Amino acid sequence: MTVRIKRIYEDPDNSDGYRILVDRIWPRGVSKERAKLDVWLKEIAPTTELRQWFHHEDPKWGEFQRRYRAELDGNPAVEELRTLMAGHDVVTLLYSAHDESENQAVVLRDYVLREDPG
Repeated sequence: MTVRIKRIYEDPDNSDGYRILVDRIWPRGVSKERAKLDVWLKEIAPTTELRQWFHHEDPKWGEFQRRYRAELDGNPAVEELRTLMAGHDVVTLLYSAHDESENQAVVLRDYVLREDPG
């Protein structure tokens, strides 16, 4: 299985496969039609408290990753995500953050792939 990450603001593409939005808040300015989601799994996103604390500040990136992985360790939505992903060759995790390298989708992809029990 291939797991990709992509900003929700980029145009959907057939190569995206199964499209999962992993933000807790709906992305500003994106219609549901334009998003072309298969599922919005907001429960997998970082808690509001963690998201607000991080605020995409570079010096906090390492600590954000650690805290988000700790949240994922106890989050039942991880198993739901794995179940959703299991039936697809390509899955794209969609996020709205401006930073393409330091965002929750990066952490989530690495977490799911590394922790995959299969």
